[in-house]
Amino acid sequence: MEHLKDISVFVEAAAAGSFSTASKKLNLTRSAVAKTVARLEARLGVRLFHRTTRSHNLTEEGRFFFERCQRAVEEIRLGQAELESGRREVRGKLRVTMPVIFGRRCVAPTLIGLLEEHSGLELDLSFSDRVVDLRGEGFDLAVRNGKLKDDGETIARRIAFQNLMVCASPEFLQNSGEPQSLDDLPNYDGIIYGKQESHDTWVFPAVDDPWRVVLPRSRLRLDDLEAILDAGLAGHGLIWLPSWMVRDYVANGRLQQVLRSVPSVSFETYAVWPRSPVMLPKVRLAIDLLVRELPRFMK
Repeated sequence: MEHLKDISVFVEAAAAGSFSTASKKLNLTRSAVAKTVARLEARLGVRLFHRTTRSHNLTEEGRFFFERCQRAVEEIRLGQAELESGRREVRGKLRVTMPVIFGRRCVAPTLIGLLEEHSGLELDLSFSDRVVDLRGEGFDLAVRNGKLKDDGETIARRIAFQNLMVCASPEFLQNSGEPQSLDDLPNYDGIIYGKQESHDTWVFPAVDDPWRVVLPRSRLRLDDLEAILDAGLAGHGLIWLPSWMVRDYVANGRLQQVLRSVPSVSFETYAVWPRSPVMLPKVRLAIDLLVRELPRFMK
């Protein structure tokens, strides 16, 4: 059993590419990870890592051993999942990555409710707008918005739709007037979501075409949705945001929806998890909860 523990530490260190990163995932000190790997190397009589002050890269023998150990650890994990699938009580740590704002506002409050029903469950929630490598970074589940790339390594399930809404503050509309159609948008100041030199266009369903692409004039581009909301509330222009972000401000009058006769565009939200012959019970539990509860945040 001690040998199996050493191997599991080695697999985490090799997958993470860093003793420090592996130590955080394993709740060990970096020194403990390094000593475990050294003990395993001594027992095997080979060097598994090239060590420098900045990095730890697998040797040829290390890569060979990692490929086989990774498969073995995965088989053990699947065996545990099959046994756990017959239990009412779900146990273990569930690591989930999700977009920052949507995760904080909608996903995390939903998942945290699992802790009340399953005392043996731990949640490790990570908020990031980048697309993470689920298997490489040790995540059990991801929540992602929009179109997905089929990489063959993951499975996805649609869990919700998000509708987008064009709004502005009453002060802005009083000063600039209200656009009556999509053709009016290029004549109005808008606050655009964008990163680096690129920017997003505003997209709407169209009768004679799958999409109508429009972009208001803009001198203000922000790469944070909450910053866009704040700028819209301050009267700096039209904003185009998910309804769950603006509905409370529309209800209390701080924002007004415009172009109400124009159908709103929607995009899909997915649960994504590493491809595996058996779904871990804790993952299935989380996905079923999101499918059941997330749509109420979208109204």
